[in-house]
Amino acid sequence: MTVIFETIQTHLKTYPIVLYMKGTKRAPLCGFSGGVAQILTRLGAEFHDVNVLEDPEIRQGIKDFTNWPTIPQLYIQGEFIGGADIIREMYESGELKTLLEEKGLVTVNN
Repeated sequence: MTVIFETIQTHLKTYPIVLYMKGTKRAPLCGFSGGVAQILTRLGAEFHDVNVLEDPEIRQGIKDFTNWPTIPQLYIQGEFIGGADIIREMYESGELKTLLEEKGLVTVNN
């Protein structure tokens, strides 16, 4: 395993929800990343953001890690959930809220 994969594994083991994104949750630098961050915030989910623009190795490494070509990428309890389109669809259908509730990561009243 490469050093960058070890770094990614550490993120995924340390934080229940990790969003690899362009920019940060407070200052997204891409509409897709901002959209996913906004969805998570609306649902009341606490999440760790990783700005892939700060580190080219992370930016490429996360794509290689999941074999998924785009950013953002959302992980919940170490499991890759998807990118912007998948997250938006899951949010609109209520599936994302249910998943977060079942894992105890948001309260049911949210």
